[in-house]
Amino acid sequence: MPVSFLQVDNLTKSFGDLVLFDNISFGLAEGQRIGLIAKNGSGKTTLLNILAGKESYDSGSIVFRRDLRVAYLEQDPFYDGNLSVIEACFQSGNDITELIAQYEKVINSTDHSNLDAILQRMDMLQAWEYEHRAKQILAQLKIKDFNQKISELSGGQLKRVALANVLITEPNLIILDEPTNHLDLDMVEWLEDYLQRSRLSLLMVTHDRYFLDRVCSEIIEIDNKTLYQYNGNYSYYLEKRDERISAQNAEIDRANNLMRKELDWMRRQPQARGTKAKSRIDAFYDLEKKAKQQRDEGNVKLEMKGSYIGNKIFEAKHVYKSFGNIKILEDFNYIFARYEKLGIVGNNGTGKSTFIKMLMGEVTPDKGEFDIGETVNFGYYSQDGLVFDDQLKVIDVIRDIAEVIDLGNGNRLTASQFLQHFLFPPEKQHNFVYKLSGGEKRRLYLCSVLIKNPNFLVLDEPTNDLDIMTLNILEEYLQQFRGCVIIVSHDRYFMDKVVDHLLAFKGQAQIKDFPGNYSDYREWNEIQTELEREKALLDKPKAEKPQVIEKQSAEKKKLSYKERREFEELDALIPQLEAEKAQIEAELSSGSLSNDELITKSNRIGELISDIEIKTMRWLELSELA
Repeated sequence: MPVSFLQVDNLTKSFGDLVLFDNISFGLAEGQRIGLIAKNGSGKTTLLNILAGKESYDSGSIVFRRDLRVAYLEQDPFYDGNLSVIEACFQSGNDITELIAQYEKVINSTDHSNLDAILQRMDMLQAWEYEHRAKQILAQLKIKDFNQKISELSGGQLKRVALANVLITEPNLIILDEPTNHLDLDMVEWLEDYLQRSRLSLLMVTHDRYFLDRVCSEIIEIDNKTLYQYNGNYSYYLEKRDERISAQNAEIDRANNLMRKELDWMRRQPQARGTKAKSRIDAFYDLEKKAKQQRDEGNVKLEMKGSYIGNKIFEAKHVYKSFGNIKILEDFNYIFARYEKLGIVGNNGTGKSTFIKMLMGEVTPDKGEFDIGETVNFGYYSQDGLVFDDQLKVIDVIRDIAEVIDLGNGNRLTASQFLQHFLFPPEKQHNFVYKLSGGEKRRLYLCSVLIKNPNFLVLDEPTNDLDIMTLNILEEYLQQFRGCVIIVSHDRYFMDKVVDHLLAFKGQAQIKDFPGNYSDYREWNEIQTELEREKALLDKPKAEKPQVIEKQSAEKKKLSYKERREFEELDALIPQLEAEKAQIEAELSSGSLSNDELITKSNRIGELISDIEIKTMRWLELSELA
């Protein structure tokens, strides 16, 4: 039977009159990988913060297994900008870094009474090798300058440092809040593969549906303050959730039909009712509550049609752009077609957002131009465009742009009606912006872009912080949108559903124009990589192959005298170093060392660990030739 890692019972959380969730219960056992899904503003991040001990709750209980190692990746991690990357790994406040700090404090004091217990925990958590593990994982995440200041990192690099901090401690359970935000596609796929291969237990919030489908085996949904559990991945969840919604709607239909009959009976009753009818009257009011339940998901329904757009959209003519040695575009030419839906993909730093900003006139090309058609009316959703006056009400944000929107064919929507299509009910519309969650602010920003009724949408990372329900409807809207679309996104699922054409930015002004969606491009790219590898093998001079084999064979048969001596010395030296390390560990655990001896031995054990690793790697190299 799986070991229970976490049990949550009857958990309730509210902010004033706003109840996020009410008496929810769930458990997480060893090996479980749970994805948490809910609309923006339903309390996903709040729940994770509560579990991480960063927020309080109204009532209920949360119980973790004793000595469980838990790591938490926040949605927007923060570190002191003056710290270096490696220093940030020692400032993250996890169990190991706190233990190392305790150890340093004890050996620099005269009170060694609890040193034995600290040393035992240091051994158990493998704290002696913490820095080495940190550098290994940072390197895998393509962070190679360990002395770089945190203030100099991009958003994607900062997220990778935070992710490294989560993985370094080798936790039993990790809690991830939007782990793919700000990561480029290579890093998203690396993390996806890492989690699939690991034995970690997991609780995660993410809008990346491919990531969710491939990593999680169970889904928890918070809907209307209630929790629903599904024992399957995201694809299974979609199927079962649809069945649940259909069943609920059918029940509401039955309640409405029955209520009409009961209402007729209530009206026909005389004013002085007998006690015999009281139970039926009470049942009527219960039935009325059920009939008034929300019968649909209140999804975003974006039925607007873009204004007229002519045949000329834009043409890029011999465009050049670079920043120092980093080339973004070099003699770039492109004619954008009417109603084209173009996706832009590539690693961080390859120039995707710069390309968009040049098109929008925010960045000037070094040479060349973007010639834009006269009928083009841009709607621009940028990564850094989320700027609202927090003291404004939601309704006023939209009214400041337009009181009404003309949908064509004589149809109009008021600002309030428009907001309701974006899951902002009337009571929420009169809230101040500062009360909105991060995802709700993103939804309001999207609303502020679309109410202008553009005919050319330019969306730079639109999926970050939007809930899956909003994404589904946005995808449907973009598929039917009678205008032009350019999307920069790391969300593979979103790109697959919306775009029919890609520009893949590979860095240093290398851009692949590809007809198809992201999955098509990835499959093509893998085939091309394999073909190039096979071609490289075939192109090698034939005489070279036997010569290499013969050389390797000769090397394997006989090392040089100097290498043979080195190999034999390492063979004898490594066990001695291992023995010295074990001896020092025993002495550190004995509690009999003086303060000076503790410092000397602690420094020596760090040197030994590094020395053993270097010599072992060299021994392995020589052993392959021996």
